Amino acid sequence: MSWHPQYRSSKFRHVYGKAASKEKCYDCVPITRNVHDNHFCAVNPHFIAVVTECAGGGAFLVIPIHQTGKLDPHYPRVCGHKGNVLDIKWNPFNDFVIASCSEDATVKIWDIPKHLLTRNITSPKKELLGHVRRVGLIEWHPTANNILFSSGYDYKIMIWNLDTKEDVISNPVKILDAHKDVVLSMSFNTDGSLLATACRDRKIRLIDPRAGTVLQEASYKSHRVNKVLFLGNMKKLFSTGTSRWNNRQIALWDQDDLSMPLLEEDLDGSSGLLFPFYDSDTRMLYVVGKGDGNIRYYEISPEKPYLNYLMEYRSHLPQKGIGMMPKRGLEVSACEIFRFYKLIPTKSLIEPISMIVPRRSESYQEDIYPLTTGAQPALTAQEWLNGVNKGPLLMSLRPGSGAMNSSPQSSEPEPPTKTTVPSQRQAQGGRMPLEDVQKLSEVKDSRKWLKVEEKLPKNEKVCLSNGFDIFECPPPKTENELLQMFYRQQEEIRRLRELVNQRDVQIKQLELELRNLCVD
Repeated sequence: MSWHPQYRSSKFRHVYGKAASKEKCYDCVPITRNVHDNHFCAVNPHFIAVVTECAGGGAFLVIPIHQTGKLDPHYPRVCGHKGNVLDIKWNPFNDFVIASCSEDATVKIWDIPKHLLTRNITSPKKELLGHVRRVGLIEWHPTANNILFSSGYDYKIMIWNLDTKEDVISNPVKILDAHKDVVLSMSFNTDGSLLATACRDRKIRLIDPRAGTVLQEASYKSHRVNKVLFLGNMKKLFSTGTSRWNNRQIALWDQDDLSMPLLEEDLDGSSGLLFPFYDSDTRMLYVVGKGDGNIRYYEISPEKPYLNYLMEYRSHLPQKGIGMMPKRGLEVSACEIFRFYKLIPTKSLIEPISMIVPRRSESYQEDIYPLTTGAQPALTAQEWLNGVNKGPLLMSLRPGSGAMNSSPQSSEPEPPTKTTVPSQRQAQGGRMPLEDVQKLSEVKDSRKWLKVEEKLPKNEKVCLSNGFDIFECPPPKTENELLQMFYRQQEEIRRLRELVNQRDVQIKQLELELRNLCVD
């Protein structure tokens, strides 16, 4: 009887990891020596923040994302904590606001200036005082603006509403007191209505954060959980931990039944922690090992076998922490679908690692870049606290299709338009893609030149010049930015050619109608 291997069709079967060259790394960065099990790094399209080693309190560095190479040893720091900084997270809806927590039992919110730092930042924008022991974990809400969760060694999770004028907030809006030990990990589902936690008592809990009730609890003894992660809208949880024999282990759980894992797999006998990352757009799961240089990646499927192993990126340099770039900061011209920032304390180096889909074409690959989470909140803090659930607002990654700037002025959701198709897309939680804007602008132009009587929206504005927004996009400074602008111009030229062809056809039709009228 012959053995026939099962081949599975996948666009991501040949994804490979590519480390950045030496000049595109961040060198001479004094990375923290703290043994706390966190990422110690946070990234957005403008900055990379990394917890640093310092004496007399805690500090972290905020480096502009394009400022690669050797770092000045006297580079300014954010140093307002009295104890070691344990976690940092960027606001998902404002690229110039970052939260930090520390061993001094406080959580601080910082405003980062848009220009280059010239001196240390010591005074925070807001200070959150509620925990009585050190705070080890913070998470921003995925869809509601200015909602922050913090977890401390007092076994409590606190929910903070930052939509207040107070500089010092001492009363959280909600305290979740469902754990009997330290919370090791927190993860939200897509709309932020459910919270999954991993606790040191080896249990996974599924919590309704607004009600404060535990909906599900896993007490499976052969899997000691360290990190837990929601897998988007698939109603599944993924966890990393150790087995009874202290092997590193991964497990997949059904969200509605945590009594037994759907899948359980031992990886190796190393002692380092495993950090999971999930990309809901490509359904790819990345497992990053702490203390080694490996990044395993899988593809998730809704049916058995659920977890399909793809490949493993290997490096001889061990990572202490890892940062992840949001999808809106990737280079779509290079078919990059994920980017890590690897902390290597032995060399004081931060090394970007790009996960790339090999494609020959240099044009925009729409099949690997579906609509993704944008930088606009779907809800206000008060709406979420009042019980409203809403999925994230989506945006297209096509160059020139929308502003990728996440500034405080543009943090409000877009008003719905009067047209049928775009409003339907916005009702589904997405932003209007460029194709709809282009169609509307084409119809408006044809009405202007050919006097065609059609009903059109009055409030639609298109501020595109050569395919990009002249008010949002600055002139290109690097080779990649110049390349992206070139692709935008090519796309704009193609669109204008199509528009000219459509007008030629309409002119010929009108000429034919005039001839027919003259003959009649």
